[in-house]
Amino acid sequence: MVAAGVNENEGGATDRSDPSGRLRLLDANAAVYREVVPRLVEVAPDAMILVVTDPPDPLADLARQLAGHARVLSTGTYLDSLRFQFHLAKRLQVSSASVDALVIGEHGTSEVFLWSGARVGGMPVDLAIAGRDGDAAELRQAVEQEVRYANITIIEGIGASQLGIGMVSARIAEIVLSDERAVISIGVFNSKFEVTLSMPGILGRNGVSRILEPAMDQEELQGLQRSADALKAASRRIGTLANG
Repeated sequence: MVAAGVNENEGGATDRSDPSGRLRLLDANAAVYREVVPRLVEVAPDAMILVVTDPPDPLADLARQLAGHARVLSTGTYLDSLRFQFHLAKRLQVSSASVDALVIGEHGTSEVFLWSGARVGGMPVDLAIAGRDGDAAELRQAVEQEVRYANITIIEGIGASQLGIGMVSARIAEIVLSDERAVISIGVFNSKFEVTLSMPGILGRNGVSRILEPAMDQEELQGLQRSADALKAASRRIGTLANG
């Protein structure tokens, strides 16, 4: 696990109105990775690399380039998906274990919430929301804001947002070491989009053996493409993706 680098607080990535979000940290942390990853590969050439540092997706592409192998994962939107489930459950007054909901794309401001596939007890979440008082569109917007800027809210409260990502990193390590073949939303290079981004993937000892592309409505598909484009632009900035 590589968690070295500047965090959101130190790097000035705590402004909710800044569309770059965590990508503001990329240049500083790319310099750290250029120093760290070659040394890591020298002493542990066969290790799988889990990129934890923000922004994890373009840094995973950089780490893959520096390492010279494809055994590189980003923590991606696994934490965002858990937060999505938590905040939906809170609004619906059920256990988060009863909610199935995913966030895909960038671990950052362009991430995509798969409302069309979200379920609570097998019921589409939209139907569950419609059965409650209040405006469904406002609830959606509130949940997305809570999830998208959860790190900033936590930093404002306790000064750093290390606990959630620590839990997720430990769980990813457990899945890999136990060869669980669990399906989680995790960052891995996606040949279709030509960049590292998060999709549901079957994760085990050898990394992601298969990406499972979920059903998406047109708005979600367009959102995913915009997220991929934002990540491509970031990767071009640090020289891990050719222009074109």
